[in-house]
Order: sequence, then structure tokens, then C-alpha cells
Amino acid sequence: MTSLFDQIIFGPVHSRRLGLSLGVNLLPVDSKLCSFDCIYCECGWNADHAGQRRFNHREDVRRLLGETLRRMIAEGTPPDVITFAGNGEPTLHPDFEAVIDDTIALRDELAPSAKVSVLTNATRLADESVRHALLRVDNPILKLDSAFDTTVHRMNRPQNPAYKVREVVEQMKRFDGRMILQTMFLRGTCDGKPIDNTTEEEVAAWLQLVEEIRPQQVMAYSLDRDTPCRTLEKVPREELQRIAERVEALGIPCSVA
Repeated sequence: MTSLFDQIIFGPVHSRRLGLSLGVNLLPVDSKLCSFDCIYCECGWNADHAGQRRFNHREDVRRLLGETLRRMIAEGTPPDVITFAGNGEPTLHPDFEAVIDDTIALRDELAPSAKVSVLTNATRLADESVRHALLRVDNPILKLDSAFDTTVHRMNRPQNPAYKVREVVEQMKRFDGRMILQTMFLRGTCDGKPIDNTTEEEVAAWLQLVEEIRPQQVMAYSLDRDTPCRTLEKVPREELQRIAERVEALGIPCSVA
């Protein structure tokens, strides 16, 4: 069953990709707010969680994050990473850059060994404030699930009908490799239509974009939690590993989860 994060600071959880992760949710705690409506989102469909559209206040985020970090340090379990995720797209927050400034300051003061990560669907990269903030964190993790607009519109369901993969790729290239590219691989059906971004056509085209973007790392993963579309299939780890080997042949590290 899909579910929302009901707190501003959540976890820590053991992330498959990041280690002991303390989560930060800038989005409403009782509803979902996202520029995508992915068929695999663990938070469910946007329309099923269309409650109060209020972002969490910068001051509340700073206070609660500081309190949680101090408690974790006192208990001898500092986080490996502070991860911005939650009920939607964190970069939609109007004070996103200022929140990142606060978080880096708290990290430097209280848990200097922790990394700051942001999981983003990359729809806000054209905003200079957002891009500047992402370049300041340790792990800007940017999503790109397919090289084809048709597949992205079916798989990620961008709320902006004008979404174009090429425009996002051009924005990613402005990071000069200082980013992590994350891709969800899956197949199955949704709303009676087939979906599969693991075909040779899909993977070959995606690899061309990976080579063009040249991120510092690629994260290839598949389903691990409940999805709002129940007819999707997890891709076996062995298959993901074969895709990862093709990424690494380009001279780019690739992790599989």
C-alpha cells in the first residue's frame, strides 16, 4: 500500500543507495505535491493525496532537523546522509535554496561527516536558484527514466504537458558532471498500455544520453515498494547489472539496487 510521509523529518532509514539516511520532507505532510505523477511512486497518485497544499516552513525544517541531529549524535548514531525526498518534488519549495543553506550549516556544525543529498525529478533545473542549491549539496541525484518523451509521459506523467527530455538533458549538462543520474527500470502495463524501458531501443538511447551528460555516477534501480499502478514488474538484479556494465564501459561508475 502506498503511503505519505507524515512528518517533516523522518527516519533514519537504511537506504539501499545512500546508507543510514535521515529524511527531510519539504512538502505537505498530509498531501502530495509533485511535478510528476509517476506510475511507480511509493506516495501514490497525486489525485489521491490532494489535500492542503502548504509547504513546510523553512524555520520549522531548520529547528526540527537540528533537534533530530543533536539527538542522533547524542545517541552515537549520526546519519550517513541527510536526504531531501518526501511527498513529492522538494525543489518546488519556494525557499529551497535557503533551506539548503540552513541544512549545510547544521551539517557542518553537528554532523560534518554526513552528506547532503537531494532526490529530484529534474523538472526545476532551469530555475537558477534551484540549480545553484543543487550544485552546493554533496549528492544532487537527478532523475531521467527514458530518452524518449513518449515513455517519460507514460511512466512519469509530467504535470507540464510541454516536458521534453532534450530540454532536461541540456540543463543536466550544465552541471559539468557534478551530479548523480538516477533511473528506474521497470516493465509491465499501466491503464492497459504496455510500459518497458528495458528494451534494447530504450537502453541504447538512454546510454547515449548518459554519455552526453557524463554524470559522476549513475544509479540504476527497480521496484522495491508498493506502487499506485499494480501491474508493474520488478527488473531482476542480474539484468540491471548488465545495464550497469554498459554504463561503466563509458567510464562512468554505476551502482545497482
